[in-house]
Order: sequence, then structure tokens, then C-alpha cells
Amino acid sequence: MAERNVLKVLKGDAVFPPPIWMMRQAGRYLPEYRETRAKAGSFLDLCYNPELACEVTLQPIRRFGFDASILFSDILVVPHALGRDLRFEEGVGPRMTPISAEEIAALDDSGFHSHLAPVYEAVGLIRKSLPEETTLLGFCGAPWTVATYMIAGRGTPDQAPTRLFGYQNPDALDALLATLADLSADYLAGQVDAGADAVQIFDSWSGVLDEAAFERWCVAPVARLVKRFRERHADIPVIGFPRGAGLAYENYRQQTGVTGLGLDWTVPFEQAKRLQASGAVQGNLDPLRLVAGGEALADGVKAILGGLGDGPLVFNLGHGITPDTPTEHVEEMIRLVRSAQR
Repeated sequence: MAERNVLKVLKGDAVFPPPIWMMRQAGRYLPEYRETRAKAGSFLDLCYNPELACEVTLQPIRRFGFDASILFSDILVVPHALGRDLRFEEGVGPRMTPISAEEIAALDDSGFHSHLAPVYEAVGLIRKSLPEETTLLGFCGAPWTVATYMIAGRGTPDQAPTRLFGYQNPDALDALLATLADLSADYLAGQVDAGADAVQIFDSWSGVLDEAAFERWCVAPVARLVKRFRERHADIPVIGFPRGAGLAYENYRQQTGVTGLGLDWTVPFEQAKRLQASGAVQGNLDPLRLVAGGEALADGVKAILGGLGDGPLVFNLGHGITPDTPTEHVEEMIRLVRSAQR
């Protein structure tokens, strides 16, 4: 089997130049994605169509030759598979009917895996279609981040509705997070069964929590998720991405059991080096440097390679690529990384 460098790094090896992929690399910045999205009819139809989901997953690999491919789907297919309504409004984002404490207790997971069967099928198609050396990543949303959408019914600037719900209904939120942790673990295990080499847990909203809430609503559910996942796939690397966690990054890997740490662009290199000393890190270019291009991009790439390139590093953005990113800037970023000299 051809060597998959992302897996090597996640298992602790330093590879230089580091392997590279981008969060949201299959998406609206690509004209071929927009064409496929129009053909699908709706965003959810695209997520649940195995052939089209495979196609958009492969598009950035064909165009840029990234070292990893990540399944095209959405973190909210998990509550959707629990029977919660979900729609995506153009230019607005996801919309759901807010869940109540009573409804949390009545969630029904009997059709969970049958609902997600098209996603598992897409994973199998992607793995068969990828170059042998390309790592395939599965993913899910972290329980806290998924819960914020279920409770508020939409994305909010600081997730105040869910924080307030948790303070007023702590037992109900704990129950929801436990349900999401267990089912997300099974969902990730199903993706690995279908062909994924590693998985990532996206906690996009962990940075809005105070210390105690971070421990209870972010760390504890992810630890539960990872423990359950490892009961089926003990040797599969897990990347945890608690965006905005700041100093709370320091103990996150040890407390949750994740293999690699995804770093957002605000993490200083001094802190990132400490984190890297205990395992692989991933990141952490500011996505707006990629939009800007030129000197801003070159300086950002140089700083990351200089600061973290001697250890286990997967080069990535510090969050997802934005739709206004020029494709030629992505090409330049890849050139800068792959032509780097020690």
C-alpha cells in the first residue's frame, strides 16, 4: 500500500514538507462544486446522494492533489437522523425547530443508521476512487456544537440560547450531549467500517464556554465519544478540533483521548509547540491570509513551517476555507508548503 503521510503524522512521525489538506476543501470556492450543487437540487440532497457526495469530495483532490480527502457531508445529519427537522436556507445557513427538554427525553434513534446509509455508501465510493496514497477522513460534529444548533434552531454569534438552556436545564443538556456522543461515536465507527482511515471531531463553538462549562459540555462528551469509538476502532486516529479553546487546549488531548489536535489560527506558536510535544497538531493558517494571497499568505506559511515544521504537523487552515478564496491562492499555498526547505 502506498504511504499515507497524514496517517504517519497523526501517529506521531514528523514528515517534511508536511502533508496538507484544508477544512471545507470541497465547497463553494470551487466552480465545479457549484455546478454539482446545482445538479443535486438542495444541499441536503447533495449530502445524501452517494454518487454526488463522492464527486464533490474528489473535486479538490483532482484539482490540487491534497494529501487527505474529507467526506462531504454536514455535522447536522446526526440530529436529522434522530428525526429532527432540518433545512438549509440559501445565504442564511441551517434552520431547525428548537428542541425542548421534554423532546430531548423522547429522542428516537431506531432509524439512525438506516437514515445515514447513503453517507456510509459515499465513504465506500470515495475510498475506492481516491489515489492509494490519499488519506480519507470521516468526521462528525462534537456533541456541544451539534447541540447548539438543535437548541437554538440556528447558528448564533455566541451560542447564548444553548448556554442559557444549559444553565437552566443542566440535566436535559447533559442527556442530549450523552445521546449525541454515543450516536456520533457509532456514526464515526460506521464511516471507518466503510473505508475512512481517520476521523475528525469538529467543535466549532467550544470557544464560547467558561472553564466549568468547557469541562462539562465540551471535554466530557468528547471523551465519552472517543472512548466508545475506540471500543470498535482502537487504532484509528482521531483529530479533535476545539476551535477557540485558547488555554483550554493544554489538557484537551489528555482529557478527551484524541490523537491529534486541530489548532485555530489564534493559537500562539509557543503554545502550539507545547501541544506538539505530546503528539500531532494540525493547522493553523488564518483563512483570510489565503484570501489575501501574496505576502500575507507567504508569511503565514513560512511562520507555521518554521514554528511547527520540525514536529508532527498536518498543514491546514485554522478554520474552513471561505467561499471568496481564489483557487490560484490555494495553488500558491500548496506550492509554498511543498517546495519548502528546512
